[in-house]
Amino acid sequence: MSGIHISAQFDSGNIEVVDAGKPDDIQLRIRQDSGSEFYQWFHFRVQGARDQALRLRLLNAAGASYPDGWDDYRAVASYDRKHWFRVPTRYDGSELVIEHTPAQDSLYYACFAPYSFERHLDLIARAGQSERVRIERLGETLDGRDFDMLRIGEPAEGRRTLWVTARQHPGESMAQWCAEGLIERLLDRHDAQAARILEEAVIYLVPNMNPDGAVRGHLRTNALGVNLNREWDSPSLERSPEVYCVRRRMEETGVNLYLDLHGDEGLPCNFIAGQEGLPWAPEALLEQERQFERDLAAANADFQLERGYPIGKFVPEEAITLASNWVGKRFQCPAMTLEMPFKDYDLRPDPLQGWSPERSARLGASLLDPILAWLGRRS
Repeated sequence: MSGIHISAQFDSGNIEVVDAGKPDDIQLRIRQDSGSEFYQWFHFRVQGARDQALRLRLLNAAGASYPDGWDDYRAVASYDRKHWFRVPTRYDGSELVIEHTPAQDSLYYACFAPYSFERHLDLIARAGQSERVRIERLGETLDGRDFDMLRIGEPAEGRRTLWVTARQHPGESMAQWCAEGLIERLLDRHDAQAARILEEAVIYLVPNMNPDGAVRGHLRTNALGVNLNREWDSPSLERSPEVYCVRRRMEETGVNLYLDLHGDEGLPCNFIAGQEGLPWAPEALLEQERQFERDLAAANADFQLERGYPIGKFVPEEAITLASNWVGKRFQCPAMTLEMPFKDYDLRPDPLQGWSPERSARLGASLLDPILAWLGRRS
């Protein structure tokens, strides 16, 4: 026996072990989201494999929700659960195969660098130490977790109302890394951009829209197997309390600008999907979104303008169920989805880490620049 043990019974863990008897032929399967057929996210621990050449076969990769996402993809690994690096990975059209020789007794592999629920709680608590922040409990998830929002800045007459949500799809952990970078810059008292924004706006920010799915190791759904980003037109406390509670609070505050943070399995770049091509979006509103994109590209070279989803990807009946489209129509405001890669930004590749938590956070911090520019054009 090899003495190798594989486990996933921890926060955001996801794997099923078929056969771990031979280091060079370890057979695994990705578990589906509870109550749905979605799967792609994996996160597991390997023990007892120091200096052994591992060949980890994810047998059901071809049936994953986005098999095109495996092309040119490399899994991430970590010994200390803090620094994540890419490891040799290939997709043969049937299986995803990770080949790596661990240098230590214990390490973790994942689809992307995880963002744990404990880190989420730490982020909320740390942000709450700032005089700029009020923590609001919007409600409770289906698994009984607190559902928290940060209000950054003070509502006042004449101030704009901005909303940011992240991680509706729990496997898109880069979205919460991005939200963390945005939050940290907003709370930096030495940052003049942040101070200026909060003189003109109040920001309502939900850093994790799907805590249950995140802890359960889901790719796209909540505890019931519901895709939250298809619930915005008619959410319910029974199926999608996360969306229901955010929508209810939005109705109380109004929305002047909205950003929804996500990750995309297929495209190797950062891009924004706005309301282009939707019948309710007037040209003046669309131009605000286009200018926001141009301002973000000027602020951060990791953002690009050339690639993204095709216009008309969703027919209006489906489009209105997505967060950014529902918010944009309901409040007649710029409402955009920021997508980040699971792979790497192919025009600025990082051979060691690929697209990473650190770059996600820096992109989040960069959002302050187009936000401030947008506010300047509204005054």
